[in-house]
Amino acid sequence: MKKLFKNLFVVLTSFALGVSILSTKAEAGNEKNNDLIIVNKAYNKMVFINDGFIEMVAPVGTGRTWELTPVGQFKVVNMVKNRPYYKKNIPGGSPNNPLGARWIGFSVPGNWGTETGNVFALHGTNQPASIGGYVSSGCIRMYNSDIIKLYDKVANGTPVTITYSYKSFQELAKIYGYSIKGFR
Repeated sequence: MKKLFKNLFVVLTSFALGVSILSTKAEAGNEKNNDLIIVNKAYNKMVFINDGFIEMVAPVGTGRTWELTPVGQFKVVNMVKNRPYYKKNIPGGSPNNPLGARWIGFSVPGNWGTETGNVFALHGTNQPASIGGYVSSGCIRMYNSDIIKLYDKVANGTPVTITYSYKSFQELAKIYGYSIKGFR
């Protein structure tokens, strides 16, 4: 009987150690994402900060009115190449698709009544002249060449901050807990 308890103790201890190791690996995989996207509606510009370095600054188009593009802190929740425009049944990749070449969706709490539910996005556009203006129904438009570059660098879970401020991107990054080491 003692041998049975001893063997059972060894098995349970091994199991507990295995669970502990797996748990540690899972936690290590969930380290803080050191990336940040800031969209400043005052200047209609976007910055992508990668591990403390400004990697990309690009012009954007935002909502026609103040309330259409939400201000706040969000996270990337989905990314799609050549996303269809469901509202008008336009396939992804089509030249008349207003969503352009890439879609980086982020979740916004509340009821915003968009075609995608509570998901807004940074996305390309088939209307490049609209970039820099207050033109959209809420999403953030980018030149297709810029959204393709950004898409290739961003991961799900990346923080997205939308603000309206006359502060520099360096000052804003500091407010949000990021320090800028330089430019890439």
